[in-house]
Amino acid sequence: MGNAVRYLSARARLVAAENTWIEGEAIQQLLTTAELPGMQCVAGLPDLHPGRAYPVGAAFFSTERFYPALIGGDIGCGMALWKTDIALRKSSLEKLSKRLGNIDGPLDESYQSTIEQASLPFTGFESSLGTIGGGNHFAELQQIDTIYDSATCNSLGLSKAYALLLIHSGSRGLGGQILRQHIDQYGHKGLLENTIEAKQYLDSHALALRYAVLNRSLIAQRMLKRWRSEGQCCIDLNHNLLSPCIHKGLSGWLHRKGATPADNPWAVIPGSRGDYSLLVKPKSSEQSLYSLAHGAGRRWMRSECKARLSQRYSPQELSRTKLGSHVICQDKALIYEEAPEAYKSLDSVMQALLEADLIEPVARLKPLLTYKTAGGACV
Repeated sequence: MGNAVRYLSARARLVAAENTWIEGEAIQQLLTTAELPGMQCVAGLPDLHPGRAYPVGAAFFSTERFYPALIGGDIGCGMALWKTDIALRKSSLEKLSKRLGNIDGPLDESYQSTIEQASLPFTGFESSLGTIGGGNHFAELQQIDTIYDSATCNSLGLSKAYALLLIHSGSRGLGGQILRQHIDQYGHKGLLENTIEAKQYLDSHALALRYAVLNRSLIAQRMLKRWRSEGQCCIDLNHNLLSPCIHKGLSGWLHRKGATPADNPWAVIPGSRGDYSLLVKPKSSEQSLYSLAHGAGRRWMRSECKARLSQRYSPQELSRTKLGSHVICQDKALIYEEAPEAYKSLDSVMQALLEADLIEPVARLKPLLTYKTAGGACV
């Protein structure tokens, strides 16, 4: 592990390289969570940054009770990577953008059979299925820029000749409703396991995970249909979730808030919209609580981004990146909030994960077209 794992206290550790910038408030939030009743161990990842009350980019292991507030409102938020039949040498970003149009509104009736096959109970958030949402959620067309492990790429059927589609979204308003109801009833004190209250939350949590996976699939299908293309999902991983876990012989609960599960064959770790993403083979480790970074992690608070950048860039200038990719974002506040400068460099995150021996790089993915919002009626 070298110096990439720092012990902050008896129960708190941080995966970070020497050049990994971590905000002091995020470290303090991590230390605070380590003192919650029943908390045995917490692990901050190199994309650690402050959340509203608890840090993002971390995993938490507790016994006897668990804490829904640590998971947050976007239960099931995660990444899905699809391979497509979009031939890059024949594709124009301008044409793809025009064909895609606006996908902010509800799905049409042609997707109803797909939704029915998922057999989800009624949630009240059916109109949000197939939509990306706001914040840091996105859908991004990518190309393989560099291959580090050709055998793995071949096994996944990935080729430099064809585009990939990466979807980042979650349970939309459903997860937020579940969290609000929990906080209204129980506050932040957590729930004792094997109680009626715990079962009720776990049932709601399971529903939100299913909703999130279906939502990402519908977003991808919707985009591919607009492009008259076909695709197949290669990877779909939630990074906001609660899971039963045995850690060092103790049976308990693993909370992940912005932490990619490392107990899967493959994972994608995205950078900002102006940075590369990395396809990796995870190496599951107790040190990181079996988790990886879920992205680059924020450097700036959303409220300060426009003030920092508006004198340097217009919204139109931010619709193109230094890598030559196009950005569809008609929300003038959001395009500043999600600017590449507001995020850490993916290289610094990757360096920490490599030094901690938590990943094997498979391929580097370059952004081509990032969709945030076309400014329509979001649901």
